[in-house]
Amino acid sequence: MTSLSAETLAAAGTGPITSAGNAQLGIAVLAGIAVIVLLITRLKLHAFLALTVGSLALGVFAGAPPAKTISSFTAGLGATVAGVGVLIALGAILGRLLADSGGADEIVDTILARAKGRAMPWAMVLIASVIGLPLFFEVGIVLLIPVVLLVAKRGNYSLMRIGIPALAGLSVMHGLIPPHPGPLVAIDALHANLGVTLALGVLVAVPTVIIAGPLFSRYAARWVDIPAPENMIVQQPPAGPEHRPRFGATVFTVLLPVVLMLVKALVDIVVNDPADPVQRVTDVAGSPLIALLAAVLVGMFTLGRAAGFTKERLSTTVEKSLAPIAGILLIVGAGGGFKQTLIDAGVGQMILEVSKDWAVPTLLLAWLIAVAIRLATGSATVATISAAGLVTPLAAGMSTTGTALLVLAIGAGSLFFSHVNDAGFWLVKEYFGMTVGQTLKTWSVMETIISVVGLGFVLLLSLVL
Repeated sequence: MTSLSAETLAAAGTGPITSAGNAQLGIAVLAGIAVIVLLITRLKLHAFLALTVGSLALGVFAGAPPAKTISSFTAGLGATVAGVGVLIALGAILGRLLADSGGADEIVDTILARAKGRAMPWAMVLIASVIGLPLFFEVGIVLLIPVVLLVAKRGNYSLMRIGIPALAGLSVMHGLIPPHPGPLVAIDALHANLGVTLALGVLVAVPTVIIAGPLFSRYAARWVDIPAPENMIVQQPPAGPEHRPRFGATVFTVLLPVVLMLVKALVDIVVNDPADPVQRVTDVAGSPLIALLAAVLVGMFTLGRAAGFTKERLSTTVEKSLAPIAGILLIVGAGGGFKQTLIDAGVGQMILEVSKDWAVPTLLLAWLIAVAIRLATGSATVATISAAGLVTPLAAGMSTTGTALLVLAIGAGSLFFSHVNDAGFWLVKEYFGMTVGQTLKTWSVMETIISVVGLGFVLLLSLVL
């Protein structure tokens, strides 16, 4: 993925936008973030507008000329959209193909048919993790929650025993695993290797989702023992495609980009010779753009055509998949603009200077910064983007593995304690028919467990690798 570094921007005429001291920069950062938080939480302004205004406010408080602040913001926005915009679009197309073709239903029904009794929570976390790879979090919830409610109702299971594993699978994928927007932007900002980050992300995600999902659900079911809300249960499924794609073909399509990127990372480590023909092939096939594009093209046959879609229906599916991500692309782009404004203002260098005498490990510092922004804004994506911009100088000189772990530490921090300023909090509350207190005791605690446990495994890997 391409990205504009601070040096590139400086050469282009952007450069440092202010010569303010550390104290003034620190106040400017707090003021800029406070403006974003106020606009999102109090005035309910769209995150795209809030990030844009917050970036301009940061420049004003830092004493930078408005023209330079605008240049930094627009350069960062353009670089971010160029780096991850196409990937987000391809992920959205794949997710829509999976849902419209009935492939997601095929995965769900196949796994549930083989899971009974105590195995059901583990089946739910497996379903959510597989489906959560190509789908955005909100789409995954809309797709899976009706299944969760039906399983809980028909099998007489505790709603939390079934629901928490599904939510954990979706949330972990959203925060730690590309091609989700947050991890992609952090990888782009810190110039991390996507394949290595993906491989290490899977290593962190598996034990994290087990602890926060099936294991924690035992306690969540005791704390909040409620039945599945009748008004949310879909008695008759909506009309679907005439045929469903086969289970094997569906799983193959979903996992294809992941496998291609992992193979590239493995070949890079084992061969480590850019002139080697095998590595040259895997460098192309395993690049995020080609891997996701290949999955989409394959999915048109294994998912779309297998479901009986005509050429017109496939075209309509692709078109419909792109409209809902317009807001996401704008938020991610504005977040990149805010990140670049932070960098050009010298905030990253300020953090590097201030923290050099601290006894806080870099990974922990990155996690704490992401946690603070997550608690303030309620957005995991905003927290990831902003934290990545703030800690960019800390990644200088890091190894490939170290930079990948830095991305994962930020991702883990961005999931910490979802509460009333997070749209996901209200989505879960309404779907499960819980009170605010019950949602805090289940969903919010689960998110905190994911964040803390994820950080723990990241730190463990940093000691080993």
